Amino acid sequence: MRILITGITGRIGANLAAALLRDGHQVRGLVWARDSRVEKLGHLDVELLNGTITDPDDVKLAMEGSDAVYHLAAAFQGGGPFTESEYFEINVTGTFNMLEAARSSDTLKHFIMAGTDAVYGSLEGRPELIHEDRTPPSPEGWYGLSKLLADEMCVAYHRTYGMPVTVLRFGYCFGAGEFLDFKPFLLSNLRPDYPELQALWEGEERLVIRRDESGASFRMQIIDVRDQVQGCVTALEKAQSFGQRIQLAAPAPFSFDEAVPYLSERIGIPAISATVSGPPVNFGFDLGKAKRLIGFVPEYDIFRMIDDAVAFREGRELDVIPT
Repeated sequence: MRILITGITGRIGANLAAALLRDGHQVRGLVWARDSRVEKLGHLDVELLNGTITDPDDVKLAMEGSDAVYHLAAAFQGGGPFTESEYFEINVTGTFNMLEAARSSDTLKHFIMAGTDAVYGSLEGRPELIHEDRTPPSPEGWYGLSKLLADEMCVAYHRTYGMPVTVLRFGYCFGAGEFLDFKPFLLSNLRPDYPELQALWEGEERLVIRRDESGASFRMQIIDVRDQVQGCVTALEKAQSFGQRIQLAAPAPFSFDEAVPYLSERIGIPAISATVSGPPVNFGFDLGKAKRLIGFVPEYDIFRMIDDAVAFREGRELDVIPT
């Protein structure tokens, strides 16, 4: 298939391009001038076009002849910071331009948009698993709001025009080596937000097992870039996914009292335990729909992510393109 990727220079876009090429597809990427990190793509046989999703002519040219589209481009990190109007222009109007070009295409078989778990709003204090169809969206801030508008627009284009559109809601994603600097574990990062942690700072880094006032460990669910890419690839041409929102995430949530000691042992930074006030970080995702509709079975749990991050930092090769 001839496949267009917007946002190809990002962490997920570059790795998705490599995976699609391995599967025998032809890949074209749309490269935005404000995020033109094309050096990571130098070893890949991809066609690159310069342009922006906010220009309908650029979008139409990029879309021409494509059998499928992965619309990953968004105002998020690369090219930022962004104003409120830029979030709307890029994430909402840009997605509208993409959908309109797709609607007029004679060749397009599948349009896949990168959604986000930011549409659910705060991920604190959610003991029940989040489900894409049962958990109501409640975004906070312009990133989450703009992505929800794009999400709704994609599903509406399927309902209205019968377009083969799928929204894959991405989770908090990490690439090779990145997890070793996971800010929610680092005392240096946490102490400005928690008065309880200020007195624990002695000038050297520590990893923190945060607990709520009942003593329960914090809990969360993230995703390795390789699982995120696997979800993208397995979704391709799955007709049962058309018009659906599908959440991607790691195999299961992890608790801080399991992950922090393991990371501490692997990287040699001491771990401490601390009770903190405020809403606890506590969330996970129900992946039943992803498994049922697209056959998504993630492989990388928190321990595998830590092991592979250490291996990458030590210079061992992984089948992944760094950020």
